[in-house]
Amino acid sequence: MDLTGLGIGTWNIGEDPKKKKDEIAAIRYGLDNGIKIIDTAEMYGEGKSETLVGQAIKGYDRSQMYLISKFYPYHATPELERKSLEASLKRLGTDYLDLYLLHWRGSHRLSDTIRGLEDLKKEGLIRQWGVSNFDTPDMKELFSVPGGQACFANEDLYNLDHRGVEYDLLPWQEKNKVNFIGYSPFNSGKGNTIRITHNLKTVARDHDATPHQIMLAWALRSGKILSIPKSGKVSHMKENIAAQEIKLNDDELRLINSDFPQPTHKLPLDMI
Repeated sequence: MDLTGLGIGTWNIGEDPKKKKDEIAAIRYGLDNGIKIIDTAEMYGEGKSETLVGQAIKGYDRSQMYLISKFYPYHATPELERKSLEASLKRLGTDYLDLYLLHWRGSHRLSDTIRGLEDLKKEGLIRQWGVSNFDTPDMKELFSVPGGQACFANEDLYNLDHRGVEYDLLPWQEKNKVNFIGYSPFNSGKGNTIRITHNLKTVARDHDATPHQIMLAWALRSGKILSIPKSGKVSHMKENIAAQEIKLNDDELRLINSDFPQPTHKLPLDMI
């Protein structure tokens, strides 16, 4: 399947026992209302996010869900990938992942990483594999390694404040048929939020929406990427789901671009 539309991000979810009930309710509301994709990682709370996701999806039809997780770069050898995956599957309460990502580049050879992932794929423990926090030169290098062209997706930071991927990475991935997953559409992972400008408020008012819904609608506007906002409450999940219906016209996009300009040259890859 193509990875497009809205998914559920889980960074910082599952770490506070007091929030557990709300977080599980939010994930279940998403699943009950058409969202199929959940993105997590062994790094998130050192497994706590995966554990919470496992509790949230219990009782749901696994075949109707698409689960993504990630492994640390220092686990990027065939033996350690397998160990990481087995631990992730146990926490999630499933026997396979739909997509398994190298969380960011490390010191292990990409050829070893790919070999391990292809073995896991052959065994049916993962359906597809990919990478995260890779820039265009990284992707080109990956494609030059035997088996590298089997990469299914790359997940990078993408929001109004961080548009650098539009310059060369997004076009390269589209040309080479690598799905793009954009994380932190509200920039929340950096501990600061995208500035709420007058233009954002104007566009939001015209759509009877919140500025955050406009940010998410903007991230989803092409219909070609997957965006994975975190939602720790049902109310946030409802807002995110509603944002899918917002279509921004050319005048509104021009207003937004005037505050958050498109990149006109290559920028270093932003990461959180």
